[in-house]
Amino acid sequence: MLKIAVLLSGSGRTLDNFHERIGNGTLDAEIQVVISNVKDALGLSKAEKYGYPAFYVAKNEAINAILKDYPIDIICLAGFLKLYEPPPALVRSVINIHPSLIPAFCGDGFYGSRVHRAVKERGCLVSGCTVHFASEVYDEGPIIVQKSVDLDYDDTPESIAAKVFAAECEAFPEALNRVNEKGIDFFWKRVQS
Repeated sequence: MLKIAVLLSGSGRTLDNFHERIGNGTLDAEIQVVISNVKDALGLSKAEKYGYPAFYVAKNEAINAILKDYPIDIICLAGFLKLYEPPPALVRSVINIHPSLIPAFCGDGFYGSRVHRAVKERGCLVSGCTVHFASEVYDEGPIIVQKSVDLDYDDTPESIAAKVFAAECEAFPEALNRVNEKGIDFFWKRVQS
């Protein structure tokens, strides 16, 4: 079972998904702590409601100081809108979800609705999400799981976002279960560095 920390900046929809799947036995993980870099993030209220330790801190050093107090295998970036720098012991243990099929529509400046607008503007007929290990460069760590979604000609950025988020709800738990099964090193060793 993976012991995870959840870092978020917003509504906590991914936290909701994790909590539900842990409860029904489809995610083999245990949430140790939830941290937000946004003081009034709805995700913090949800974490408290679920009974998880929940903290607001803005700086990486403060996040890492909190993480020292918990047994953590994996740090999950669940809509965490800041470049996170983990402590040395966890540098290869940070997992992010990105709302496109990397390497398309990724990197610095591509997040949230910006991605979906770019997909729409390009006229793509397929989009999706990528769960990957995070590195010091946006969206460049080893890929764990990708899920694609078909798009229609009349999809809007909002309808694309809804389709992609539905895929994210499947992909992130699947990725965590794969990491639990195969181990972190498996994924780092299978890519060229």
